Amino acid sequence: MSVSEKAEAVYSAIEEASGLLDIDVPRDKVRSVLDAFGDGVSEESLVVLAMAGGERHRGDIDYNFTVPLEAGDPYDIAVREGWIEKTDHPVANLIPEILESSAVTFYGIECGVVGGFKKTYIFFPLDDLGDLSVLASLPSMPSSLAEHARTFADIGLEKRVSIVGIDYTKKTVNIYFMAGGLDEKTVLSVLGDTGLPEPSTPELLEFVQNSFSIYPTFSWDSPDIDRICFSVVSPNPESYPTTLFPEISEFAKNAPYEYDGARVLVYGETISRKEEYHKLAVYFRRPASFWNNLPLAATFEQLVAAWRAEQ
Repeated sequence: MSVSEKAEAVYSAIEEASGLLDIDVPRDKVRSVLDAFGDGVSEESLVVLAMAGGERHRGDIDYNFTVPLEAGDPYDIAVREGWIEKTDHPVANLIPEILESSAVTFYGIECGVVGGFKKTYIFFPLDDLGDLSVLASLPSMPSSLAEHARTFADIGLEKRVSIVGIDYTKKTVNIYFMAGGLDEKTVLSVLGDTGLPEPSTPELLEFVQNSFSIYPTFSWDSPDIDRICFSVVSPNPESYPTTLFPEISEFAKNAPYEYDGARVLVYGETISRKEEYHKLAVYFRRPASFWNNLPLAATFEQLVAAWRAEQ
């Protein structure tokens, strides 16, 4: 496939997923993002389509894709393309500082279909995960990360950082920890230590204990953690223990994907001081070079077998 054909395949998936939620896709806007990364968008790119339930989140969905380091610094590309303005804020320095201090495998990009460019991600090697103490010591990192580092170190996550997410518009940073399952005491301890409320129902509290990843949000404007998202993988479009937002299960059942077997569904329970909200990400593309090396892949296949046995 040519570069244009590869980008068009991803665009078609974005258009199909958007149609499930009656969202009109601004073709030129989406294609301009995909085209800006050239042949970085390929068969080896992880591509994820994501949405959130509730009135506040209606009218847009996100698309995420990975690109090799050779594609260039996503911040520089975003400035060059006019998606964001160049800034002297410390957020602009994080990618170079992380590259200098840690081993990195590839970048990720997150955009809203309607809202446009949102975030960039830095992925660490699975056999050399990021070190929280190293990241917290970076000159441009929010000081709140160092202030809360002990909470995550105490539950064994200090050297289990898989991804750093950087939001240039909101000036926030996400630290993604590879959790591998949690117990109730740990979930409540993390939320209590960070001043965040418990999940709203016993069913949600039980559900988030299956999290393969948790990611808190830090900013330069507050010493507090703004929110924490608990991510749970499942093949079952009916597994999320809330019926508040039926569009989540409909998206889970019908979002496009291009690999064999069940859809990889990642449910997100996000807890902040002001609200609890619910997200769903669907893997559209999961290249074998990435997926087969993830401990999550074996877990997912076990979940698929158990789910099919129940049907």
